[in-house]
Amino acid sequence: MRVLGIETSCDETGIAIYDGEQGLLAHAVYTQVAIHAEYGGVVPELASRDHVRKTLPLIRQVLDEAGLPPASIDGVAFTAGPGLIGALLVGAALGRSLAWAWGVPAIGVHHMEGHLLAPLIESPAPAFPFVALLVSGGHTQLVDVAGVGRYRILGESLDDAAGEAFDKTAKILDLPYPGGPELARLAERGDPQRFRFPRPMTDRPGLDFSFSGLKTFALNTVRTELPLAADPVQTRADIARAFEEAVVDTLVIKCRRALRETGHRRLILAGGVSANRRLRERMDSAIAAEGGETYYPRPMFCTDNGAMIAYAGWQRLRAGQSEPLAFKPRARWPLEALPPLCASAAG
Repeated sequence: MRVLGIETSCDETGIAIYDGEQGLLAHAVYTQVAIHAEYGGVVPELASRDHVRKTLPLIRQVLDEAGLPPASIDGVAFTAGPGLIGALLVGAALGRSLAWAWGVPAIGVHHMEGHLLAPLIESPAPAFPFVALLVSGGHTQLVDVAGVGRYRILGESLDDAAGEAFDKTAKILDLPYPGGPELARLAERGDPQRFRFPRPMTDRPGLDFSFSGLKTFALNTVRTELPLAADPVQTRADIARAFEEAVVDTLVIKCRRALRETGHRRLILAGGVSANRRLRERMDSAIAAEGGETYYPRPMFCTDNGAMIAYAGWQRLRAGQSEPLAFKPRARWPLEALPPLCASAAG
């Protein structure tokens, strides 16, 4: 089965074609960073309008790059949620319409299931079961994954997601949008010994997260230290490093705890924050010390993209699942509400 994937849940338009025998045939992502930069964050209405302009031309581009006519597509997968409802409607309406016009089945894909399954596109792919850390701007979740659609939430953020805390702390440090990657770059120049931030909720049992207080700690540190700093540039870098170390330590501690509680030996990381270099280094070392293995998508597939939607859609379409003509995008959609597949395989 050859599936066209469409991702329009937020501020990236992602299109890809996945083939069950040949793998990923072509993909493209258009980012709206320049549109939203002057506002310091995503403006939902602007995001929706730009998806209207970009999605169909990007589909044509990906078909051309793959050297395929529309008639060669066997199914269409589109992100149905969670996300910005206006942005979701663009991709869902277009995807369902194309599938109807081409006479092929369509499937609405859960955005976080797309992220969760993204490491399975890579080689070697992790085998089920495994623990997944989904860590992005909107979500921080630990999931026990027994197969496609067989998910059990082990823990999640009670307030800010890790990526959201990165972005808000970047604003506190007067860094440009998008703040998360900018903070990580600044942290590379920071002194890890100068400041120590708390590791929230690691001093108690459980696998839930809380990053709101860490953001507040960063704000108080900036207000206390910057007015007295002989070198404000270096002080900002030191604060960024302390913040990043605290988030990374917290994620590592919780992932080790999750592996021990489930008895699994495989951990996958997915979502935008999983591209963070420091997180990968620390997680690889910590999980290897536990006798486990870590898996990631390539950095370009950590952020929102069409490849993960095409792959997740392929998994469900080949199992016989599909959408009726009526489709229902969802701004909120619990991962555990997804139906399981009868049989699951990595690849």
